[in-house]
Amino acid sequence: MNVPFLDLKAINQDCREKLIQAMTDVLDSGWYIQGQKLSEFERKFAEYCGTKFCLGVANGLDALTLTLRAWKTMGKLKSGDEVIVPANTYIASILAVTENDLVPVLVEPNDETFNLCPENVKRAITPRTRVMLPVHLYGQLADMPELMAIASEHNLLVLEDSAQSHGAQIDGRKSGSWGDASGFSFYPGKNLGALGDAGAITTNDPELYEVLKALRNYGSHEKYKNIYQGVNSRLDEIQAAILSVKLEVLDGQTTHRQKIANIYLGNIKNDTIKLPLAISSAQHVWHLFVIRSSHRQALQKFLMDNGVQTLIHYPIPPHKQDAYPTLKSLELPVTERMHEQVLSLPMGPTLSVEEALYVAQVCNRFVGKS
Repeated sequence: MNVPFLDLKAINQDCREKLIQAMTDVLDSGWYIQGQKLSEFERKFAEYCGTKFCLGVANGLDALTLTLRAWKTMGKLKSGDEVIVPANTYIASILAVTENDLVPVLVEPNDETFNLCPENVKRAITPRTRVMLPVHLYGQLADMPELMAIASEHNLLVLEDSAQSHGAQIDGRKSGSWGDASGFSFYPGKNLGALGDAGAITTNDPELYEVLKALRNYGSHEKYKNIYQGVNSRLDEIQAAILSVKLEVLDGQTTHRQKIANIYLGNIKNDTIKLPLAISSAQHVWHLFVIRSSHRQALQKFLMDNGVQTLIHYPIPPHKQDAYPTLKSLELPVTERMHEQVLSLPMGPTLSVEEALYVAQVCNRFVGKS
């Protein structure tokens, strides 16, 4: 049996006719940027997340970068302010910080959940700390009740990185509605994926919403009148229309992902493989199912030889990237060990029960090698 890591063609095939109709509607409308389809998706996604506002932008990185830029524009941040970020995140979280001339403070994650550790956050706070950026890695919400309490105590802004956590929730409150704002990615492989690059920002702050609405459009609310030095970061009509179609099936796809995760959790029994920890069924939407092994290279080859495709998220931590030479001296053993051990198994809404059971069976046949 051959089990692909993620079959995007099959995922989009499930709603092919509706996607074609949505794209045809845009084509026939003659309006391709900042039109009705964008407004419709923004309204639907804000309602889905439980926020007052949503703004479509070009991609997930822009969602984070523009939010921090807006806070600087509003006078809530200034160059040199510190932003607490989990050390084991994808580099985009760090890029958004440094792009705004802010200082990333890398904090070790919880070794079981991969997410920000509240106790480590407390120890990292200094008089220059102004923002906390929790990343809901792999699809599980960070401990937002505790992190929000810390933010309130220290008067910190909270920007959620929700790129991998569409629909994840704690006590009915969804990803994207906990912080002062949240950045989403709709990269094609995400749980809610476009057919190209796309992103969004959610917030309940009307002032932030108005500033962001201008910043994403050349700094303008009215054509040819520019009040800020903005950028061009607009979610186009076709991608917005596509996302509205796919939002309709997101919860059903999430339920299937959770079913596959439960098959893995209940059937993989190998002492050389450490399974991920899910705090609760609703809290984790399983963008990725990430196991750990001190024999990762041998395990990945064994799975590949048996027809199971896997990926590594992520092989190199941000502080070891050449892009950030000043961070290379940091000692972050928990993060570094994670990046040496993590391996992502196949996961997606079209993965069958039979395929998941086969993956588990192959994992169980693996004998650890040094």
